[in-house]
Amino acid sequence: MKANSSLVPLVLENVREGDILFLRIPRFLFRKVAEASNSWTNHVGIILKREGQWVVAESAIPKVRFSPLEKFIARSQEGYLLQKRLKGGLTENQVQTIHQEAEKRLGTWYHLGFDLDSKKVYCSKFVYQVYRAATGLEIGRVQRFRDLLNEHPSPKRAKRFWTLYYFGFIPWDRRTVTPATQMADEKLETIFEGAAIQTSFSGEKLEGVSSS
Repeated sequence: MKANSSLVPLVLENVREGDILFLRIPRFLFRKVAEASNSWTNHVGIILKREGQWVVAESAIPKVRFSPLEKFIARSQEGYLLQKRLKGGLTENQVQTIHQEAEKRLGTWYHLGFDLDSKKVYCSKFVYQVYRAATGLEIGRVQRFRDLLNEHPSPKRAKRFWTLYYFGFIPWDRRTVTPATQMADEKLETIFEGAAIQTSFSGEKLEGVSSS
């Protein structure tokens, strides 16, 4: 996807530090991640304000980084976004801790094996760890690969891809956390859902969501 992040408007009007953003990146591996978790979303990050600018703290390939908010959203298929917030909001101390935990992980390598117990991180693990450190809450449901794939509506198809991905051996007992279970977490409330920014992407239509 080639999206022009300079195209506006960005329609998010209710933004707070610590809000969690869910996207769908239309690249092959990311699509397969969404498919494996039976969800439209495959990427997640945390909104923060840094040097007076809104940014998103994210575990991206190859490393954890801060991305300008518009550029983060413009990577999503059709500019589609789901914005969620912890019910009851965050305290100032919790927001400050989120900043500290994100900074601490800045530059950490991405884990393409999606292992919750690795020293490396991936997008949903980053959100899970940062929020747990700041609030004591676990955002998302920790699953083993065995349970994740067995819960899939088409487990044989899902297992076929991941068998190839892991060179013939799926790490069945590996623990992971997915953007899908974080999106469904009842500790979060929806603030905005829809196309939040115009982009130049003109590929396949996004399925499984309804614009607000």
